[in-house]
Amino acid sequence: MGAERFVDGYLGYLLGQANHALYKEFDSHVRAAGLSSIEWRVLATLHDGEPLTVSQLAHEVLSKQPTVTKLVRRMGEQGWLELRGDPADQRRTLVCVTPAGRRLVRPLVDKARDHEAKLLRSLGASEKAALRKLLHKLTQGAHA
Repeated sequence: MGAERFVDGYLGYLLGQANHALYKEFDSHVRAAGLSSIEWRVLATLHDGEPLTVSQLAHEVLSKQPTVTKLVRRMGEQGWLELRGDPADQRRTLVCVTPAGRRLVRPLVDKARDHEAKLLRSLGASEKAALRKLLHKLTQGAHA
């Protein structure tokens, strides 16, 4: 057996592999619900949180603002999202999920939780907590 390959220990590669493992099976549920992966991320982000500006939403769903602007319009036409003026700042527009959007995404969120639990079943509770903590710390460090 030769020396370990660079990619076998490279964090970016390992995170990519972990992300692929997490979404590979779950993506079929998203498609079955009639959603693209970015539509899923938008609804999952907004369904239980505060309304966000398009800029904030683009940051959250890891996409570019022009892409999210078009997506929000399209999802609004589907009845899943709506735009509202920000009561605190009338220059800003907030993206909100509609009741129809919540109904669509709620079963997917439950499936995502079940799928994640299945994927992480080989880890103990403290390992799961440590993994989440380390990933949060890593992503916060990237934005500092």
